[in-house]
Amino acid sequence: MPAALHVTETEDRLVVELHRPEVRNAIDRRMVDDLHGVCGDLEERPRTLIITGSGGIFASGADIAELRERRRDDALAGINSTLFARIAALPMPVIAALDGYALGGGAELAFAADFRIATPRLRIGNPETGLGILPAAGATWRLKELVGEPLAKEILLAGRILTAEEALDARLITSIHEPDELLRAAHDLADRIARQDPLAVRITKSVFHAPREAHPMIDQLAQAILFESDAKFDRMQQFLDRKKGS
Repeated sequence: MPAALHVTETEDRLVVELHRPEVRNAIDRRMVDDLHGVCGDLEERPRTLIITGSGGIFASGADIAELRERRRDDALAGINSTLFARIAALPMPVIAALDGYALGGGAELAFAADFRIATPRLRIGNPETGLGILPAAGATWRLKELVGEPLAKEILLAGRILTAEEALDARLITSIHEPDELLRAAHDLADRIARQDPLAVRITKSVFHAPREAHPMIDQLAQAILFESDAKFDRMQQFLDRKKGS
């Protein structure tokens, strides 16, 4: 059976291409299991993750043939939601490079990323209610946080599918690139992340996602850790040296 993912890794990042072109990269249980394997690797050795799709499509949704056969216990197991929560919680940033369709579970996977960039061909949304179900892997709460309640309700309750320009206007994505430039743009963003101190990035991501009531104490504790790091002293000294030499 062909691999559901194509994975390329370097010292500071890992690129995952969803690869089920025969079904427009629909997310099935095998792909979910493979992505859990990716998460385990990145939890053990933190690096930036870039997720993209093959054949001009990110992910057309969950595999409907498989989804049709799922029952109550499958829903309660949270097959997709458990994975997407794990992706969102990865130590280093996650970049979703979106081309073509990012629908249903594909959209929810994109919502779990820290950054979303796209091509002009993007069509993103959650048509689940048209199939007699709801988007139960994060869209009902992540989307409201990302685009606000009125637009989230239009997407979730009325089946609105956003174009790339509409997604950019809503700040659901941060930039639009031609298809042959999309992956390069994702790598450029990963390069910017790589220029930061990795520990500072990891801790900042954790603090960013902490509940409101945890602040400001968690900020102070996190800063206390970073104030003692070698990178803080080295990077600040380099800054002072550059300033002195300018």
